[in-house]
Amino acid sequence: MTTLAYALGASLPLVVGAAVGVRWEPPKHLVASVLAFAAGALIVSTSFELFEPAYAGGGPWRSGAMFAAGAIVFVAADTWLDHRYQHSAAGIALLAGVTLDGIPENTALGVSLNDSASVALLVAVFVSNFPEALAGARSMMDRGRSARTVVLVWAAATVLLAAAVFLGKYLFAGAGPAALSYPLAFAGGAVLASVIDTLAPEAFGEGGPVIALASAAGFVTGYLLSA
Repeated sequence: MTTLAYALGASLPLVVGAAVGVRWEPPKHLVASVLAFAAGALIVSTSFELFEPAYAGGGPWRSGAMFAAGAIVFVAADTWLDHRYQHSAAGIALLAGVTLDGIPENTALGVSLNDSASVALLVAVFVSNFPEALAGARSMMDRGRSARTVVLVWAAATVLLAAAVFLGKYLFAGAGPAALSYPLAFAGGAVLASVIDTLAPEAFGEGGPVIALASAAGFVTGYLLSA
């Protein structure tokens, strides 16, 4: 039941955000503030929920190499997506980006269930997925896609990311700290890269310097949940 709850909690915000987005266009500063809050929370989760246990279980070289690998893979894939979709609808690019960083995030959530369930990471993922899905759905609607098509596309992403939680949980069930350090460190690198490459620039671009306060609030909230 815990695995199902985490899978739903991490992935349902996508389809819910899309359903809201096809009916309502929120103020840009509101979306920016939520994204900034998520960025602060994800930084904490990367540090304490992903990299710290990876370092403890795998040591500096193994965890450091996998962390770097996760960041490199995300940046390479995201760069390719930017070139692939630069002349396409922004909503499609957002969908691709959410899926790209959501898979390692949700897999890491599943991995954490084999040790101690990470509430902080769950909250950070939840808070980041909802506004991105809302904005992506709104952009698709502006490009002439039907509400039904938009919701179905984001629903498919929801199923994929929910499956990633189960994958992380059962693929690494019974694995020792050394084995768990690989997916945790890799996910940490990918998540941090996504924060710097996607969430933070999006938030700053729409909300300006004041959204730094929302990031600080997200950091404190994430830290308190981790502690």
